[in-house]
Amino acid sequence: MRCSVSRPVELSAVSTSLSATGRSQIAEAGPQSLCAREPHVPAERLVAEMVPPPRFDSVRFSTYNPDQNQPSQAQAVTVLDAFAAGLGGAHASGGGKRRWFARKPAAPTGPRGVYLDGGYGVGKTHLLASLWHATPAAPEYKAFGTFVELTNLVGALGFQQTVRTLSEHRLLCIDEFELDDPGDTVLVSTLLGKLVEAGVALAATSNTLPGKLGEGRFAAADFLREIQGLSAHFRPLRIDGEDYRHRGLPEAPAPYSDEQVAKAAYATEGASLDDFPHLLEHLARVHPSRYGALTEDIAAVCLTDVRPVPDQSTALRLVVLADRLYDREIPVLASGVPFDRLFSEEMLAGGYRKKYFRAISRLTALARDAKGLVSP
Repeated sequence: MRCSVSRPVELSAVSTSLSATGRSQIAEAGPQSLCAREPHVPAERLVAEMVPPPRFDSVRFSTYNPDQNQPSQAQAVTVLDAFAAGLGGAHASGGGKRRWFARKPAAPTGPRGVYLDGGYGVGKTHLLASLWHATPAAPEYKAFGTFVELTNLVGALGFQQTVRTLSEHRLLCIDEFELDDPGDTVLVSTLLGKLVEAGVALAATSNTLPGKLGEGRFAAADFLREIQGLSAHFRPLRIDGEDYRHRGLPEAPAPYSDEQVAKAAYATEGASLDDFPHLLEHLARVHPSRYGALTEDIAAVCLTDVRPVPDQSTALRLVVLADRLYDREIPVLASGVPFDRLFSEEMLAGGYRKKYFRAISRLTALARDAKGLVSP
């Protein structure tokens, strides 16, 4: 589990005085404030924590419940189970440590990975985590992380050290694989190419086919070679279906009043309480790779005055926070506008629309989980 890492995250307190945030300080006996946290994550912890998040600790192929009306879901289980079984051996290249005079193994022919493509809520992360668990290797030879966590690892360790570290792995799982800028395209294309040469198997999830990455976000045509190179590493596996988080469930509860949210925060041990606009400002000062650490030991997130996000950069940061809250199964109780009104129509029609719909889906599920925090 991620929380089992012995070295804790360092959390620096930030002033929550009226001059700093525009609101009075929360009482010491009251809930915590995410705005009062500045997490610092040691580089070695970034590597040690590349495992499935707590929500997916116990998932397996056997616990995935395929929709009988969507044959591609059952087919994905069969394909991934066989893929995991084929990763046995001392190392992904099959040779373990080589002698100094041994030839470098030939680069694998054909795709060395699987790429789970499908809409939000069809269970892609469940399947990716199940693949990680099913691969016959010790945890230290398997890595699981989001795309943001992978690029941050390169930033923390440096490119060459990241290649050396991950080259010892048998499997690298990348969740939420999405190219947001040209720099990421070149970086990840080069990194994955090096890892495939070293014999590392790849698996990724995304809402976008590998050959379509970057469309609507930057001049993807200018980086066609890198995108095609990425695509060549993967066998696309389409997973159809509707969002399981809302399958047969009632609509998410309507937002509560500020008073109800504050009362629930004070009554819930380990809860946080923040004004939504000020939290968005704080997220701009914390690197997205640290959003998981930002929510460490938080039992519930309570937000007042939720309103539509003002711009694309803010919206993308909120998406990452929603993902980390969902991974950690942290309920979200809020006042203000409903979560399906967070993003403008223009945003929902743009190149990041799939990210925004995923965030709405996950926040809605977490709002439903928070319903029991409010007294009748």
